[in-house]
Amino acid sequence: MPVSSAPEKREPLPVIGITMGDPAGIGPEIVVKALADPAIRRLGRFIVYGMNELLAYAADLAEIEPFWWRMPHDSALVDEHHTHEVLVVDYDEFSLLGQAVHQPTRQGGEASLAFVKDSIAAAMLPADAPGKLDAIVTAPICKESWKLAGEKRYPGHTELFQAHTKAKRSVMMFEAPKLRVALATIHIPIVTIRDQLSIGRVFDPIELGHQACVQMGIDKPRIAVCGLNPHASENGLFGAEESLVIEPAISMAREQGIDAHGPFPADTIFIDATRGRYDLVVAMYHDQGLIPIKLLAFDDAVNVTLGLPIVRTSPDHGTAFDIVGRNKAKPDSLKAAIRLAAKLATPS
Repeated sequence: MPVSSAPEKREPLPVIGITMGDPAGIGPEIVVKALADPAIRRLGRFIVYGMNELLAYAADLAEIEPFWWRMPHDSALVDEHHTHEVLVVDYDEFSLLGQAVHQPTRQGGEASLAFVKDSIAAAMLPADAPGKLDAIVTAPICKESWKLAGEKRYPGHTELFQAHTKAKRSVMMFEAPKLRVALATIHIPIVTIRDQLSIGRVFDPIELGHQACVQMGIDKPRIAVCGLNPHASENGLFGAEESLVIEPAISMAREQGIDAHGPFPADTIFIDATRGRYDLVVAMYHDQGLIPIKLLAFDDAVNVTLGLPIVRTSPDHGTAFDIVGRNKAKPDSLKAAIRLAAKLATPS
């Protein structure tokens, strides 16, 4: 008679919170489509912070049978969800948006803010607390909706996450199959970049980007740093920011053993990175880094917030109001964000 072997011990799956984003955008559709994939659901257990009616409506349009459990978000039982593969915590106090409202709204801002703030509170719980999240994946919000809802302190997810987790610094990084980019500045007007760029703001994405690359399995990350000015100023011909700010930040990083180089002209360095010469490019401002990322990987790039005490990822696209209700939204970027969150998360 064969001797039975002991059952294989499996690591517990991470609990991943997914915020639905602006109710008037494509968030409900991409959340349903992403989690409808059994391969995605095998990566963790999921709590969706959103509106059940909109998720069910999106599932009906996509001809997907609902696969989740629903519970009011203020239910005392939410923290005991762990037997469910996918749980929707329902904010049904907000009216039905999204079917006919495809634009920024005050109520959309209030709802999406509530989703994010509640998910952060759950992620910040002690490791053994009921309801603790191991990671958060955020569907797209509308910054104008947040402003209409009275939120003037935080122009976007990154700033809100930094404030609510009390992180001393945060960096926006984008992960794509052929390119990885971190930003020195994010949601600020382009005319103020020169005044807000400092040695520290350039050093942070180099250091935090290095740490993230190591966490993702790159033993010795090679980092390229963009210049701010055309041709990286060409020895001061087009500006002094390279010599006064960017070069000292690179020197600081190299003193810490980080393999950082530059500053390089931004119009060519991304080519070298896509050809495998560098593992990360540090860009000086939002569009300098986002244009190449979105050109190369609009459907599968992932936004990661570095420097937080929790894991947060997001798809690299917006609310796409123009295609809401037409069953045309692709879940690829959200799926990639979930995969990366599951990889980075440490189960409680």
